[in-house]
Amino acid sequence: MPNYKEMYLTLFRATEQAINTLIEAQRACEELYVSEPETELRVVPLPDRAKEENQ
Repeated sequence: MPNYKEMYLTLFRATEQAINTLIEAQRACEELYVSEPETELRVVPLPDRAKEENQ
């Protein structure tokens, strides 16, 4: 008979490791993002919709 408790615990441990790996990767990426200098944003004007509708 399969040892369901051992199977469950094995899967649980692997799931925990996977979650912790993802959390570490997310934190590393967040750190990279906040450590970069801010980019300058600029406003791009939209074309006049009245001109588009008349064409």
